[in-house]
Amino acid sequence: MKIILFGAPGVGKGTQAKILSHVYHIPHISTGDILRDAIKAETPLGKKAKEYMDHGNLVPDDVMIGLVKEILSSDRCKNGFILDGYPRTVEQAEALDAIFKELQITNYKVINIDVDEKIIIARLTDRYLCAQCGKIYNYSIDHFKSGDKCFKCGGTIYQRDDDKPETVKKRLEIYHTATEPVKRYYEKNHGILNVNGIGEIEEITQRLLQNLGH
Repeated sequence: MKIILFGAPGVGKGTQAKILSHVYHIPHISTGDILRDAIKAETPLGKKAKEYMDHGNLVPDDVMIGLVKEILSSDRCKNGFILDGYPRTVEQAEALDAIFKELQITNYKVINIDVDEKIIIARLTDRYLCAQCGKIYNYSIDHFKSGDKCFKCGGTIYQRDDDKPETVKKRLEIYHTATEPVKRYYEKNHGILNVNGIGEIEEITQRLLQNLGH
C-alpha cells in the first residue's frame, strides 16, 4: 500500500498515519523523520540538511527531494509507505511524480483528511501541557488553564506557543497558501480521496480503511 496523506494542521494525520502503518506493516514517513534519520545516519544529504537547520534556515527543495528519493528507494519502503506532510508545495509534488516514475511506483492513493477550520482551531487551542511530566490536558474537558497545577505531579500547566490561537491561525494561513494548491494538483492529475476527519479516532480509521479498500 502506497499512501500520500494530506490535511491541515490538527486534523489528526500523524495519529492516523501511525495506525495505518501498523495495519499495513509499512513505514510512516514524515518530513521530520526523514530529516532526523538522514542527519543521524550522517548521509551526504543529511549533513547538507543539518547545515541549513543549524543556521536556522529551511531545508531547500532539492535537498528534501533527494532525501525523499533516498528513503523511497530503500528496502524500508519496498512493501509500501505512508507519506505524511510531503509534498507541501506544487513543485515538490511535481518532483515526487518524477521520483515515482523513476522508481516505477504506481497505484498510490492520495487521501485528504477533511475537518472544518473552526473545529481545527478549537481542537488545537484546547490543548495544555504539564511542564514537568508532559501530561496533556484539554481545557473543554479538564478546565485547566496556564498556571494551574497538574493533578498528577503538581507541575505547572502551560500552553505551547504552537497551540495559541494566533499561531494556529498563522499555521492554517500557511497551509492554505502553500499546501492547498497541492491538493488541487492531485485532484487534477491523479484523483484524491476526501475522508471526513470528525469523530472518534477509531471511526476515522474505519473511514480511511474503507476508502483504501481494506
